Amino acid sequence: MRPLDEKETTAVFEKLFKFVGPNLKHIVERPALEGPPEEAGGKPGRYCFRLHKNRVYYASESLVRRATNVARDRLVAVGTCIGKFTKGGSFRLTIHGLDLLAAHARRKVWVKQTAEKSLTSGDHVLKSDLSRISENVVAGEGVVVFSSGDVPLAFGIAAKSAQDCRKMDPKGIVILNQADLGEYLRSEDDL
Repeated sequence: MRPLDEKETTAVFEKLFKFVGPNLKHIVERPALEGPPEEAGGKPGRYCFRLHKNRVYYASESLVRRATNVARDRLVAVGTCIGKFTKGGSFRLTIHGLDLLAAHARRKVWVKQTAEKSLTSGDHVLKSDLSRISENVVAGEGVVVFSSGDVPLAFGIAAKSAQDCRKMDPKGIVILNQADLGEYLRSEDDL
């Protein structure tokens, strides 16, 4: 487990920025709840990004310090795995980071209850599946998909802008699904 180098940090931040925008600052500067209390003279810890076996983890500094006592070959994970680096060197967000993205998402889409099953089966979001959409969604921008009950289900890339969605065919694709909660079942052996 090691800190990300400059190139890796840039790749991770660019991908996160696509989904959270300026809220990336809140993710990076977020104070940790664990560690020495402020009243005891200690300053609150922060969250940090660490690389372990091509996977990027988001964990508190306190947890990272405690994990250094575990041998590298025995360490499975530390914190929340938000993504991984492919063999080609590009960074890919995984479904494990959905809660982090949902908490800080800039653009959101809500789907009807009838569309939740198809979304979690790996399908894209169609116009007929939409319940609501954020006003300023632009094509190519990262969005988080929620159920009608505000439960995060997936994240993906907007295929059409919010204005274009109003004019398009009901069977047209609005959001290209990148990861959804159904991956836990479809990729059970890999996770």
